[in-house]
Amino acid sequence: QVQLVESGGGLVQPGGSLRLSCAASGIIFRIYAMGWYRQAPGKQRELVATIITGGNTNYADSVKGRFTISRDNAKNAVYLQMNSLKPEDTAVYYCTAGLGNQHYWGQGTQVTVSS
Repeated sequence: QVQLVESGGGLVQPGGSLRLSCAASGIIFRIYAMGWYRQAPGKQRELVATIITGGNTNYADSVKGRFTISRDNAKNAVYLQMNSLKPEDTAVYYCTAGLGNQHYWGQGTQVTVSS
């Protein structure tokens, strides 16, 4: 059974930082592309960042220079370091794992940026 469990969300003031973590189980983690998506209230789910098996990364323009995605294959984990947070970053953040036609999602973790 595949499980992706996110943690690290919460309430932070504008300009603050958070680090999201996603622990994966039930997959051969090192061969999966991993990513983070987010969905704000009333909006469609959008890609935030991805990291493939070789370590190459890709970011949405809205988070470039502020967010960093990383992975630890020994711990079956992927992380999202979020700096200089803005109110518009408020959303539920989802961890994803993808390989070919296989695609798995976590339950999500809430990030709220507000003063």
